[in-house]
Amino acid sequence: MSTLVIKDLHVEIEGKEILKGVNLTINTSEIHAIMGPNGTGKSTLASAIMGHPKYEVTSGSITLDGEDVLDMEVDERARAGLFLAMQYPSEISGVTNADFMRSAMNARREEGDEISLMKFIRELDSKMEVLDMDQDMAQRYLNEGFSGGEKKRNEILQMMMIKPTIAVLDEIDSGLDIDALKVVSDGINQMKGEDFGCLIITHYQRLLNYITPDHVHVMMQGRVVKSGGAELAHKLEAEGYDWIKQELGIEDETVGQA
Repeated sequence: MSTLVIKDLHVEIEGKEILKGVNLTINTSEIHAIMGPNGTGKSTLASAIMGHPKYEVTSGSITLDGEDVLDMEVDERARAGLFLAMQYPSEISGVTNADFMRSAMNARREEGDEISLMKFIRELDSKMEVLDMDQDMAQRYLNEGFSGGEKKRNEILQMMMIKPTIAVLDEIDSGLDIDALKVVSDGINQMKGEDFGCLIITHYQRLLNYITPDHVHVMMQGRVVKSGGAELAHKLEAEGYDWIKQELGIEDETVGQA
């Protein structure tokens, strides 16, 4: 079992504090969901975990199996087993999907143990079939000209191929129609197991109709203010966030960043 531990994490952007003491522990075999109103720091948390230079960690810690994640460069975090499916994936001209994924997979393997081309192609074809993706997408440049839904499927394809230890999925359901949502959810569900843990950041219960989380957390004012099981997400869908604000005496949860 692997464990990602976030302790009392404080993060600033351009001198403004966004995260104000986040505590979270994610084990492999677990799916966690973070929900909360806009501007409460959910995407900031994802960026801080992966080391986006725009986000300054001012105090607290992030460890993966006891190793200090904050001391790692972004590529080192990826090789250690962390993965981020971005809310707005970048386009990279001149680099095909297939070449990108094969390079990413080999970066996590020992020198001399690179995946063979035939094994890679077989695995890629099978995963693309699961995600109902056209085979020609493998030879298209990374995210270039992709629709929003294609970009999100492609993020899940990368996750399924790279097989990270802990994946952070930042609003992977954003902009998906119901059919695409089911397909993406199937891909995530196929990954669940003893060697994989997942943190899903979402605004909506609808994704959690297809992926049952083990833990649901609510973020407000840059902190995790409430945690529970899957039933918490259902209550939020039915009643919104006002009952939590009333329960905790929160008047204004906005901190200015997602």
